[in-house]
Amino acid sequence: MGVFYPLQLLADWLTFSVFHITPKTLLAGAVNFFIFDTLKIFILLAVIIFAVSVIRSFLPPEKTRKLLSGKSKYTGNALASILGIFTPFCSCSAIPLFLGFVQAGVPLGTTFSFLVASPMINEVALVLLLGLFGWNIALIYIFSGLVIAILSGIAIGKLRPENLVEAFVFQNSLNTNVALPRMFWRERFAYAKDYTLDILKKVWPYVLIGIGVGAFIHGYVPTDFLAKFAGSDKWYGVPLAVLIGIPLYSNAAGVIPLVSALTEKGVAMGTTLAFMMSVTALSLPEFMILKKVMKTRLILLFAGIVGLGILLTGFLFNLILR
Repeated sequence: MGVFYPLQLLADWLTFSVFHITPKTLLAGAVNFFIFDTLKIFILLAVIIFAVSVIRSFLPPEKTRKLLSGKSKYTGNALASILGIFTPFCSCSAIPLFLGFVQAGVPLGTTFSFLVASPMINEVALVLLLGLFGWNIALIYIFSGLVIAILSGIAIGKLRPENLVEAFVFQNSLNTNVALPRMFWRERFAYAKDYTLDILKKVWPYVLIGIGVGAFIHGYVPTDFLAKFAGSDKWYGVPLAVLIGIPLYSNAAGVIPLVSALTEKGVAMGTTLAFMMSVTALSLPEFMILKKVMKTRLILLFAGIVGLGILLTGFLFNLILR
């Protein structure tokens, strides 16, 4: 339990002394799980999102575009994927981000590496994985996400899909040499505080719903029951998890607490990682928005390459994490 031991004591006190729930019952297990994970996750979110936000203050969109423009394709893909971790991105910003990158001279393959990495590897997912599974799984998640983003961008770039992008996208090139105003540390901390509060306001319902579902599974689903259907020995587990995840437009904050409960009940880690990645990286709303700037063939190509990478990741980690 380590640093979170006081939170467990608080969860125990609330469960048994305040709510007077009988110990060692199914309800006690579910309520205790919900209280402890809620406290732990919100503390982790507040601390780590604040720290990541300070780093983000050094990487506004204009600077990100400038860093990526003019880079060789492999260096650009790797850098775009790494920057995607620290740069905010959501479905609603897909078009302006895509337009800004392409019009600034960033190659399409590099742009797609960013489009994959930014939603897939975000600070919320990292915080929750770290808190629920520890550094090993969190680092595996980051590494696998970066590999998928880099290789997806390289593959798309080699196919030279410029003819599958709407013509107006390449018009009105942007000036990437604009001087940016300098921010002082006081302004960076103020930005980080506001951004952290904004993220918490947006994700708290997802967090509570995800933990609530996870608490129900923790308390009421028999151990190893789900392993019969989604254990590491079930070849169809990973493809099924990806197919289920694609239409689910959810935040990582709502998915990962559910992932924690599923793995606890016997679902293979590779299967749950594939499910989480498909929810965050293969977002149907994002594809519908991108349809305005690229043709359907390119969207299907994008989704197919990323989906293949997620499938391979799921199968690989089911083998090595048995």
